[in-house]
Amino acid sequence: MTLENGSYTIDVTLSGGSGRASVESPASLEVVDGTMRAEIKWSSPHYDYMKIGEKEYYPVNTTGNSTFLIDVEALDADIPVTAETVAMSRPHMIDYTLRFDSSTARPAGGTPVSVILILSLGAAALLAGAGLLLRRRKSE
Repeated sequence: MTLENGSYTIDVTLSGGSGRASVESPASLEVVDGTMRAEIKWSSPHYDYMKIGEKEYYPVNTTGNSTFLIDVEALDADIPVTAETVAMSRPHMIDYTLRFDSSTARPAGGTPVSVILILSLGAAALLAGAGLLLRRRKSE
């Protein structure tokens, strides 16, 4: 699946490692000129490095759980990732797999349901008012 330029949310799953770590899902995904970049937020502040293929990534934050901006080569495919954690007595490199589910991709910042409901009620009230006005004019 190819996404158009824009900002999205998308479900991401993490497998591998000890099973204790996780990443926040859905993740933010940005598409610019066909290049996809995702924000990966770990369940721990102790990740200081990620590697995907030959490309190295470092956290984009200094507080809170470790957050990385990574390139995403493909959706619906297993992406091997190596991440270094410093949570143990010494740094450890751990192998994981990320997978982004294209069927869950949604435009980010879409119109909230509450706004749609308010606009729908407003339109219904306007139509009802117009109907009453037409009835009055017919009866005159």
